Amino acid sequence: MPAEPPFPHAYQPFPHAVLQALAESPGTVAFEHGDRRVTRGEVLETVGRLAGALRDAGLGPGRAVAIRTAVTPEAFAAHIAAHVLGCRVVGVRPGYPAGQLAHVLGTGVDALLADPSTLTPELAGAAGRPLPLLSLGPCSGASDLLAYAGRAHSLAIAARPDDVAALHFTSGSTGRPKGCAITYRALGAHWAWQPRAWGPAAAELAAGSGRYLLFGTLASMVVFEFLAPCLLGGGTAVIPKDDGRPLFPDALERHGITASIITVPRLCRMLDLLRDDPDRARGLRNLRALMVSGSPIGPRRLAEAAERLGPVVYQGYGQTEAGSISIMTPGEIAAHPPHALAAVGRPHPGVEITIRDDDGREVAPGATGEVYVRSPYLMAGYWGQPEETAETLRGGLLRTRDLGRLDADGFLHLTGRTRDVIMVNAMVVYAGPIERVLAGHPDVAEAYVAGAPDEDTGEAVHAFVVPAAGAVPDAGALSALVRSELGDDSVPRTVTVVHGVPEAVGGKPDKRALLRLL
Repeated sequence: MPAEPPFPHAYQPFPHAVLQALAESPGTVAFEHGDRRVTRGEVLETVGRLAGALRDAGLGPGRAVAIRTAVTPEAFAAHIAAHVLGCRVVGVRPGYPAGQLAHVLGTGVDALLADPSTLTPELAGAAGRPLPLLSLGPCSGASDLLAYAGRAHSLAIAARPDDVAALHFTSGSTGRPKGCAITYRALGAHWAWQPRAWGPAAAELAAGSGRYLLFGTLASMVVFEFLAPCLLGGGTAVIPKDDGRPLFPDALERHGITASIITVPRLCRMLDLLRDDPDRARGLRNLRALMVSGSPIGPRRLAEAAERLGPVVYQGYGQTEAGSISIMTPGEIAAHPPHALAAVGRPHPGVEITIRDDDGREVAPGATGEVYVRSPYLMAGYWGQPEETAETLRGGLLRTRDLGRLDADGFLHLTGRTRDVIMVNAMVVYAGPIERVLAGHPDVAEAYVAGAPDEDTGEAVHAFVVPAAGAVPDAGALSALVRSELGDDSVPRTVTVVHGVPEAVGGKPDKRALLRLL
């Protein structure tokens, strides 16, 4: 490590808090990766070495590096090294089809960083132009950054506050992925990376993250964000090897995991396994914090999760454009009756939520409207899409496109999506309310609604329901329930019973895949 202080600037943008946490406890284990134990000091040394290699490759403030790697300690160090230099980090998710991959790499990328497991010919050629190839390990045609023997970087942060630090992409379920541009100023203000700004809920989450299950991709804002309470709170991030078994609950059991994030489809599958084999729940006795994220979970499933797993389940709400917006703690879940568990928590410190009508005016307390968010870590805009940015960011507020209401205690309740609509007989029908009505039936554990073209009505509503334990949902009864509460236009044309829901990119339920079942 260099003799000079690693944090020489008065202004300390991201990743100052990360470097400080690594430096303050160099002997503690930051990552457990298979048989390897990587200390915080070793991670910090790797950050300095990789930053030196990236610097010598011509990267620095305002330059962009696309990163697509497996989840490893070295991959995390590469992300932090690029941020130390002030680069724009373009996260490349696995699984992009060729067109979307070319779109992501066409956002002004100056170099492509991968590892031997991800640097495929398809990835290397996707940009349609020559790009310098960098690798974490030996790889044909690429510079091996881990073999760099030059001068390590001093870890003086070169980032400029208003430069874009990261492009995090929306799922692309409606077309091309949109790159959400997050500045260094915004990342530096983000609650997850600022322990001094943690509210009680975040501090509680960090305290339970002694052994945090790290999986997925660091290109995901959610994965990257919820790693912070673990590393900054003194915990160890455990990266499981892929042995073909489901992560949940197997990896939780094998590794003595205390905390993790989980998507709704994965949680539902785990609950079904635990229902069939209740003894397995004893293997989860170390679990302290399980954050449900990616999409809202139905009240019935959330209540079941709290009952089977104990007071460890958190409900979170956020967007790629804004990061984590609100959080609901296990204590708050326990205090709500099951029918009120549609709440997704109260906002993090520094986050303001308002509910507004179609003209952007605040509605009366308790009324339903579109959810708007103000916070210091909103995106600066969609990369290269000024018109879409202007539609989404208005006067410092982010239009979430979600419908909801705030109750008297400040809890946000989501009721649907402004764009998750189906045009039936030229009438706007929202999928969210239909899903809530269906999920409220005692024979239904989960409900998903999508629209498809229809010769008679323009579009038609199609419902997909997961049955409650031991139940056989009756399509006629479910249709009658929707008709009685929402009217004829909202009645599903079909009701299909499914026993699991496929995941789209980002862990959300894949409604397109469900429609292919028709």
